[in-house]
Amino acid sequence: MRDLNLSARDLLLQLFAAAVDSADPAQTVARHLPELPRGRVVVVGAGKSAAAMARAVEMAWPDVDLSGVVVTRYGHAVPTERIEVIEAAHPVPDANGAMAAKRILQAVSGLGPDDLVLALISGGGSALMTAPAPGLTLEEKMQVNRLLLASGAPISVMNRVRRRLSAVKGGRLALAAAPARVVTLAISDVPGDDPLAIASGPTVHDPDGGADLSDIVDQLGPDLPVAARKLLLAKPKPIPAFAADYRLISTPQMALEAAAKLAHAAGITPLILGDAVEGEASTTGQVMAGIARSAALHGHPVAGPAVLLSGGETTVSIGDVKPGRGGRNTEFLLSMALALDGQTGIHALACDTDGIDGTEDAAGAIITPDTLTRARAAGLDPRAILRGHDSYSLFDRIGDLVRTGPTLTNVNDFRAVFIP
Repeated sequence: MRDLNLSARDLLLQLFAAAVDSADPAQTVARHLPELPRGRVVVVGAGKSAAAMARAVEMAWPDVDLSGVVVTRYGHAVPTERIEVIEAAHPVPDANGAMAAKRILQAVSGLGPDDLVLALISGGGSALMTAPAPGLTLEEKMQVNRLLLASGAPISVMNRVRRRLSAVKGGRLALAAAPARVVTLAISDVPGDDPLAIASGPTVHDPDGGADLSDIVDQLGPDLPVAARKLLLAKPKPIPAFAADYRLISTPQMALEAAAKLAHAAGITPLILGDAVEGEASTTGQVMAGIARSAALHGHPVAGPAVLLSGGETTVSIGDVKPGRGGRNTEFLLSMALALDGQTGIHALACDTDGIDGTEDAAGAIITPDTLTRARAAGLDPRAILRGHDSYSLFDRIGDLVRTGPTLTNVNDFRAVFIP
């Protein structure tokens, strides 16, 4: 059993590494670059991968006169020579993010039709590049983001709100760059890879810009700033439609396929359940436990040795509980462990491919058949910890967190369940 435990852990960690490596900007950016223009090349960008993508552009175009600025999360910067990198806060915006948005808009202004704007967009860009809509302050926008994060709303709804409250999202960056040609290289962190959802679509047209947002306004409650409430309920002025040259260079599905390829090579049958497995983290963990148990006991939907692979961003609704330390991946895993209740042989990993599960310093964690036994031996009550949203603390105590540091890419969450 001990050897199996080590073998299963190694397999899960290798699968996660394969998924992350498949989205490494150093491996993906160069082959998607456009032809060089007759005029200037201005590089702008936002997201957890923005700095790594900017460095990859510099390496691919060593002799090109590049200028521009990108914004990334604190701790995600890398050395660049021609493209400026600004660090800002995520998931709640800060003054640096507002300054970066202003600098980006300045960088793309005054360009001509012979110029190229290369937009490097990745997950996290929505919070990192923050330019409040007229009538809204940065502090008010920060409060909206806090309410969104605590609401349990899916990322698609969060981004719809962010676009409405922004002077740069929902295609407004591309409009600011006109008449220059805009080419976007994007790393997707959203199920379905909708360009409008990746960093709230700063370079694509928003056909949903006039949608009724009264339901989400009601969900956010009385703490929603008055100015934000007015903007979300008002009928906005439509943004003119425009064509977009938008190139997806890495996606959650590509990452799952890379992990599946590695599993197959190791003699393990991979089953991709999809890149859009979403919902409340604790509920999704229970569902995944049921699928894993069926596979282990009945060989359905796949017989072992096998690995169930999935992506997609779950949510955690805090409610009135004062939360402990946790993230959606560790909460998913603790719920799954409780539902499995020590089922023989089943191991699982759930990690965010950016290396940070929520706001903690771990990418996620691993569960084993003896996770609950070890937690209780350490004096912990797993069910009480799940209710208190303190899953990080449990996995930290028993030594099962996965810490990678910032990976400088982001193709959403990655989950792998090993069936012996």
